[in-house]
Amino acid sequence: MKITDLMIKDTMIMDLKATTKEAAIDELIASLVAHGRISDPVLFKEMILKREAESSTGIGGGIAMPHAKTKAVNEPTVVFAKSINGVDFESLDDEPARIFFMIAAPEGAGTMHLRTLAALSRLLIDSEFIEKLMATKTPDEVSELFDAKQEEQFAKEQEKEKRKKAKELEKVNEKSEPEREIIGNPDSQAFVVAVTACPTGIAHTFMAEDALKKKALEMGVNIRVETNGSEGAQNVLTADEIRRASGVIVAADKNVEMARFDGKPVLQRPVSDGIRKSEELIRKAMNGEAPIYHSEGRGGSTEETAEKSVSIGGKIYKDLMNGISHMLPFVVGGGILLAISFLIEQIGGENHPLFQLLQTIGGGDGAFHFLIPVLAGFIAISIGDRPALMPGMVGGIMALNSNAGFLGGLAAGFLAGYVIIGLRKVFAGLPKAIEGLKPIMLYPVFGLLITGGIMYYLIDPVFSWINVGLIDGLNNLGTTNAVILGMVLAGMMSIDMGGPFNKAAYTFAIGVFTTSGNTNGFMMAAVMAGGMVPPLAIALATTFFKDKFTESERKSGLTNYVLGLSFITEGAIPFAAADPLRVLSSCILGSAVAGGLTQLWNINVPAPHGGIFVAALSSHALLFLLAVIIGSVISGLILGLWKKPLTAK
Repeated sequence: MKITDLMIKDTMIMDLKATTKEAAIDELIASLVAHGRISDPVLFKEMILKREAESSTGIGGGIAMPHAKTKAVNEPTVVFAKSINGVDFESLDDEPARIFFMIAAPEGAGTMHLRTLAALSRLLIDSEFIEKLMATKTPDEVSELFDAKQEEQFAKEQEKEKRKKAKELEKVNEKSEPEREIIGNPDSQAFVVAVTACPTGIAHTFMAEDALKKKALEMGVNIRVETNGSEGAQNVLTADEIRRASGVIVAADKNVEMARFDGKPVLQRPVSDGIRKSEELIRKAMNGEAPIYHSEGRGGSTEETAEKSVSIGGKIYKDLMNGISHMLPFVVGGGILLAISFLIEQIGGENHPLFQLLQTIGGGDGAFHFLIPVLAGFIAISIGDRPALMPGMVGGIMALNSNAGFLGGLAAGFLAGYVIIGLRKVFAGLPKAIEGLKPIMLYPVFGLLITGGIMYYLIDPVFSWINVGLIDGLNNLGTTNAVILGMVLAGMMSIDMGGPFNKAAYTFAIGVFTTSGNTNGFMMAAVMAGGMVPPLAIALATTFFKDKFTESERKSGLTNYVLGLSFITEGAIPFAAADPLRVLSSCILGSAVAGGLTQLWNINVPAPHGGIFVAALSSHALLFLLAVIIGSVISGLILGLWKKPLTAK
C-alpha cells in the first residue's frame, strides 16, 4: 500500500487558515467530515484531544501529527495540510507548526494501514524531504513527491534485504543467530539496543526508531531498535543482543517488558526524547552513563540519578494513583450494585433474593471486600515492584479487619513498598549462589513479617483510633460544618478537574464511604455534584452565550451535557486550558455551591460513580439534581457574563 492511498488529494488543505491549535484541529477534522472519512466528528475530536493531553503531537521541525484510532473513522485517512504563517501547536521545540498530517485510523482495522502510517512517520525524519514538501503548491505535487520518495525508500529496503540475506547465507553454518537490522558501522565495537513505544503506536514509535537509527549511523554506533506499536512488538530484541549491548534506551510513553534488562544500564525517557535527543541517548547508552536496572526493583535503579529523579510529592502521587486506579473498578462496580440493592430493599425488603444477591456480590463479601487490600497492594507494587504486592495486600487485609479502614490501607501500601526497598539494600551483599532465594523466599518471608508486625503493633491501633474518630466526627458534624466541608470537597473537584486536588477529594469521599460500612454517602454526594458542575456549566455557557465562543467550542460544549450528567469532569479541561482564570474561577464557585447544598439538604448518594444514572438511588433524588442544576447555572452565568465577546478580543 502506498502512502498516497491514504493521503487523499481531495482532503488536502494547501493553505490552512487556522491560527490556534484547536482551530487547526477543527479545520482538519472538517476536511475528514466533508469527504465522508469519519462518521462522528465529536468523538473523533475527543480522541484527538485525549492524545494531545498525553503529550503534544507537534513533534518539532515545523511538523504536527495529531492522530487518533477510534470507531468514529470510516476509512483510514491522512489529511495533509500546510500553513503559510504557522500555528502555535505547543510543539516540543516551541516552534510553530507549518506542515500537518492528521491521521485517522479505524478501530479494530487490519494492520496494513498501520504499516503505511509507520512508513509516513519515517519519511518525516528527512529534513530535505520536509523542505520539498514546504515548496509544494498543489495536491498533485504533494502526491508525486510522496510516491517518488516511497519508491526510493522501497528500492533501498530491497537492496538492504539482499545484503542481509547474503550475510545470513555466509553464516548458515554458524550456531549463533544472524544479526537482524543492526544499523551502524560493522567495524565498530560500540553497540546499543533500544525500545520505542507511544500510547497509540502509530507515529511517534516509528519516528523515534528512525531518529535513533539515523543518528547511530552518523555516529558510527551499531544499534538495534525494537518497536512497540499498534501491531505489538516488532524486531524484538534477543537475549544475546541485550547481553552484548553497552546500554539500553527505552524511549516509551507506555509500559514495555523491562525484566529482560536486569543488570544493564538503562535510560528510560519519553518517546519524544528518542526523536529530539537521539544523539544524547545513544552517547549515554554507549558509555554506560545510565542507572543500572534491577527487575526485582521498581523499574528503576540502585542509585538516584538525574535520569529518573522526580520530586518526592510526584512519587507519592504516582504511587497513590497506581493504587486508586486499580481499586476504582471494584469501587464503581461494587458501589453501583450496592446502590441498586438499597433501592430493591426499599421495594421488596431485606429478604428479597435480588437484594441479598447484589449485597453479596457488591458488598463486604464481594467487590468491596477487596477495596483496601487492592489499594494497598498496588501502592506497594508501584514502590517495590512485584515482591511488595503480597505484603501490601496482606497489610490491607489487616487494616480492613482491624477497623483501621481506608487510611490504614494507604499506610499499609506505602509501608510494604518501602520495606521491600529496605530489604533489597540489606540483601544486596548476599553471595551470588543464593541470589535466587531473594524473590522466592527472602522477600516474601521478611517482607510479610516486617510489614505485618508493624501493622499489628503500630499502624492498626493508631489508624483504628483515627478512623473511628473521623467517622464519629463526620457523623456528628453540625449543619454549618457539614456544609463547609461539602463546599470545600466539591470545590476541590473543579480546581484541576481530574488532577491531584480532584483525586484527593474523591479519595476522601471513598474512604468515608467504605469505612462507614458503605452507608455514609454524604461526602460522595458533595464530590459527585461538584464534579458534575464544570462540564454542565461549560455546556450552558456555550449554549446561551454563543457570541462568546467559536463554532468549534459551541460544538464541543454540546458534548459536555452528556459528560457532565455522567460525572466526567474532564470534559471541561480543554476550555479551562484555553481560559483558566474565567473557567476555573466560575466552576470552583458553582461546584462549591452545589456541594454545600447537598449537605444542607442531607443528601446521601450510596454509589461512588454514575452521575445522573445513580441519582435515583440517592436519599433525595430531586434535591440532588436541583443542587447540581443550581451550581451549574451559577457557574455558567458567571462564565458567560465574564467572558468577552469574540469581536471584542
